[in-house]
Amino acid sequence: MSRPGDDFLTGRLADLQARVRQLVEHRRRGDPHPDDPFRGLYLGDDAVDQLLVPPEADPPAAGHAVPVAAAAPRSRLSRLSDAAGLDDTDVDLVLVAALPDLDSRYERLYGYLNDDVTRRRVSIGTALVLVGLAVDAAPARARLLPGGPLVDRGLVLVDDADRPFPTRALRVPDRVTAHLLGDDAADPHLADVLVDLQPFRGPVAERLADALAAGRRLFHLREQGAGVGSAAAAAALTATGRRALGVDLGRLRSAPDVAALITVLGREALLRGAGVVAGPVDVLAGSDLDAVRRLADLRVPVVLVGTGTWDPHWSTSVPTAFDVPILTPAERRSVWLRALDDLPDAAAPTVEAVPVHFVLGPRQIAQAVRAAASGGVADGAVRLDAAGLRRGARSQNAAGLERLARRVEPVVGWDDIVLPDAALGQLRELTSRARHRDRVLLEWGMRPGGGRGRGVTALFAGDSGTGKTMSAEVIAHDLGLDLYTVNLATVVDKYIGETEKNLERIFAEADGVNAVLLFDEADAIFGKRSEVRDAHDRYANIESAYLLQRMETFDGLAVLSTNLRSNIDDAFTRRLDMIVDFPAPDETSRLAIWERCLVPPLPCDPDLDLAFCARAFTLSGGNIRSAAITAAYLAAGGEGVLGMAELIAAVQQEYRKLGRLVLEREFGPYLAGAGVTPGRDR
Repeated sequence: MSRPGDDFLTGRLADLQARVRQLVEHRRRGDPHPDDPFRGLYLGDDAVDQLLVPPEADPPAAGHAVPVAAAAPRSRLSRLSDAAGLDDTDVDLVLVAALPDLDSRYERLYGYLNDDVTRRRVSIGTALVLVGLAVDAAPARARLLPGGPLVDRGLVLVDDADRPFPTRALRVPDRVTAHLLGDDAADPHLADVLVDLQPFRGPVAERLADALAAGRRLFHLREQGAGVGSAAAAAALTATGRRALGVDLGRLRSAPDVAALITVLGREALLRGAGVVAGPVDVLAGSDLDAVRRLADLRVPVVLVGTGTWDPHWSTSVPTAFDVPILTPAERRSVWLRALDDLPDAAAPTVEAVPVHFVLGPRQIAQAVRAAASGGVADGAVRLDAAGLRRGARSQNAAGLERLARRVEPVVGWDDIVLPDAALGQLRELTSRARHRDRVLLEWGMRPGGGRGRGVTALFAGDSGTGKTMSAEVIAHDLGLDLYTVNLATVVDKYIGETEKNLERIFAEADGVNAVLLFDEADAIFGKRSEVRDAHDRYANIESAYLLQRMETFDGLAVLSTNLRSNIDDAFTRRLDMIVDFPAPDETSRLAIWERCLVPPLPCDPDLDLAFCARAFTLSGGNIRSAAITAAYLAAGGEGVLGMAELIAAVQQEYRKLGRLVLEREFGPYLAGAGVTPGRDR
């Protein structure tokens, strides 16, 4: 009935079993109708006598030694008693209620005492008598009412609420009984809300451990980086000899009975000698304030993690609050290396391959390593490289942003883009800023105070087709990030205030994603403020003012592109880290673009005169790309080889889209061969 070697539990159970036998004997002696012919409907005297005889101990199995008592000086029962604030009588009530689960004989004995063999749980009245309390005493009854530790901690459950109080049945949850017998598996009701935590020791963890050691119970951690607060809390609890129960409050709030689940959570923490680390508290507080109060009132150390400031309305208890900064590049590197230590030496990447510029928490990094290792096995890679680790890191991006922006997986690099040296140098500098921003802003402290974020923001200005969007993709590819293009149709709203709400959702989701955020045609929402002549102007200016403030606090990498730089408000310009101008390509650049667009496996005629195309046709890079694709379709529908005829015909179609005349002096000797009718040269 008890764990081998648990003398404390065994002794308490033996004492209670003796009391049950005494109570049965007492009832039989005081029975006014001992010869009642219907007594057998309840339980016969012979059966009672047999049940009162303690069973003989089972002999040890052959070939197995008798288990030795545990070395721990205190039993699980005594540890639970201290953690839950129980006295000896409370402990006895728990064991009295648990006896049928430990020894099936007590099912029938309790049925005998209840005068009803179908009610095989101990009644409240019988339980109080067994522990030496009067049934009509208010303090005794209060032990089994809400407000008492047994009921509030979920250690005993009272059934049959419609019956008189003394005849209500008592039972012990299966999880409590299993724990007393040595089972450490978590309560199955918590399976959907518990999360694994990855401890991270740092300055915040050390301060938190000191507060725990001093007896503080409620904490609030305001974190800047996702998962860093939970990791620090897990490390602090471990340092003080406790386990950490990680709880996802986003999942908890969708549970059918949140209050009951919080009681189960508190009980699980008591059984394990653990503290609760729960977040994000802001999410739960916005929908169920009572649940936050219940969490804060649990009789275990509780660490609530979120991104906002503690609200005094959340609980009457005052928490110990800490701000948790994001991990520095050096700290992230150490977390990556610890996570990579679990890989075989043959698969572990070099230190240089670690993507330190990804802003991830310890748990996300551990999951990224597992994802990268799984992907490497699937690809047949012997050793993980930088690209594999970046794919693993990108797998930790939240999916919420994809509902608000179009995700693009970058496939073009520096060799695929053609720009003047000045613009190309600015793009490389922008990439360097994004890669080293944490080192400069956090470790070197180059942006103190003011509430500014750590974001990097740039403006790409130039005519359509000059390479602005492609440049954003090149930067994302170089950094190993995804590119998200914001669809302005999902942002701009005719109703007042809705545009700001849509933008806030985008920025909030982007803050938790390692990606490049591209606002194409940004002048539509980042335009100049105007003089207020009517209500429309006033609300348009409010929208712009909101954007100014939100851009300052953004922590990601944002690129604004516009065809009309003069339309961008000067206040936005001041807040930009870089402005990159994209000029129309010159003849040399156009030739390079043609050559990059017409490469194998596209079958091209070796006599293609690309130098003529670059010299004769003043097209942007986007137009050249479009003409090359059109020529490829013409070749696919013809002889299967792209020649000058297909190329000239494709350029003619591009001219038509642009509203330009096809002039003989531009197309020269190739005009007639392509079957193009020239226009008049004005």
